[in-house]
Amino acid sequence: MIITWFGHSCFRIESKEISILTDPFSKDIGLKPPRIKDDIVLVSHKHYDHNNVEDAPPQAMVIDGPGEYEKRGVYIRGILSYHDKEQGKERGLNTIYIIKAEDIVVCHMGDFGQGAFENNQVDDIGDVDILMLPVGGTYTIDYKEAVEVVGKVEPKIVIPMHYKIKDLKIDIDGPDKFVKELGLTPEKMDKYKIAKKNLPTEEMKLVLFNI
Repeated sequence: MIITWFGHSCFRIESKEISILTDPFSKDIGLKPPRIKDDIVLVSHKHYDHNNVEDAPPQAMVIDGPGEYEKRGVYIRGILSYHDKEQGKERGLNTIYIIKAEDIVVCHMGDFGQGAFENNQVDDIGDVDILMLPVGGTYTIDYKEAVEVVGKVEPKIVIPMHYKIKDLKIDIDGPDKFVKELGLTPEKMDKYKIAKKNLPTEEMKLVLFNI
């Protein structure tokens, strides 16, 4: 599996079977959107910085809500959550996606903003190898809440997202507070290539992308 980050919450997840793009953004946020060439496009919620699917190829499967999905041996589950602490009254709903490909489980939290988990959400998420979660605050959970989420999910690898980077016009925090609070030394890379056999078995790993 190869993971590429384009900024914000947008990743390309490439397996032997398929290519998945998460939360493609509009150029209005100040970053250059990736060209959509993927088999599956995941949209966590319908805000302009997460749902730029106009240029998706006609054969692409666009998934934009809870449910169970499958394509060419890759399994995806969407779990209902909220974009805010008022059960969606302020910013609406959000979908957490669980992706299983090459026997690796990836959890993409979208714009998870409800703070703590509710009801059976942790059980619904299940065992996770790679957790992608927002850490920038303001429109999502903040860095302290993100660390609490990591503690509940207990992934093998943590990839923060939705934080301030160069040229991003959205006013949110950078990753430094989260990194310090989590207490792990990040591994920095341009792309992340990972196989099931290489997943950490003892200590959790923190990955930051160069961009």
